[in-house]
Amino acid sequence: MAKSAPTPQAGDDNATDDDVVSLLMRQHGDIRNLFDEVESATGDERRDAFRHLVRLLAVHETAEEEVVHPFARRNVPGGDAVVEERLAEEREAKEVLASLEDMDPDSPDFAERLLALRTAVQEHARAEERYEFTHIRRSGDAGRLAAMARGVKAAEAMAPTRPHPGVESGTANVLLGPVAALMDRTRDAVRSAMGG
Repeated sequence: MAKSAPTPQAGDDNATDDDVVSLLMRQHGDIRNLFDEVESATGDERRDAFRHLVRLLAVHETAEEEVVHPFARRNVPGGDAVVEERLAEEREAKEVLASLEDMDPDSPDFAERLLALRTAVQEHARAEERYEFTHIRRSGDAGRLAAMARGVKAAEAMAPTRPHPGVESGTANVLLGPVAALMDRTRDAVRSAMGG
C-alpha cells in the first residue's frame, strides 16, 4: 500500500498568520483532519498518523496555555472561570490520550478510545472558539493579535512532543523534570516573540 501524503498543517500554506485567532482556528481544522487520517489508516500508517496527531495536540495546547489563556484571564469577562473550564477540558482529553499511548492502534479498544478523545477535543475546541476566541478578537487590536500569533508560532517550535495529563500550565509543566528545560525555552521564546 502506498504511503499517503501527510495532512497539511497550519503554516504549510505560507500564510502570514498575523491573527492569533485565525491561526488557532486553522489548527482546529488540522486537528480534525488528523483525526480523520488516524481513523481511516491502519497499521504503521495509523501509528504514524496518531503520533502526528499527538504532536499537533501538544503543540496547540502548549501554545494556548502560554499565550491564549493568560490573555483570556486578563481581558475576557469572567476570564478566570472561562480558563479554568478550558483547563479541565484539556485535562480530560490528556487523560484519554494517555490511555491510548500504549495501545495497539489497530485494536477495537483503540478505536473506541480514539472516538472518546475526538469527542472531548472537539467539544473543547467549540468552547474555546465560543468563550475565548470571540472575545480575544474583540478585545485585541491588530498589533496584539499579531504579537499573540508570533507567540503561538514560537510555542509551536518549542512544544513538547506529547502533552502530560494533569499538567495544564507552563509552570506545572516545568515541574516534570526532563521537560523543565524545554518549557523554560518555550516560555522564553513566547515572551521574546511577543516582545515581552
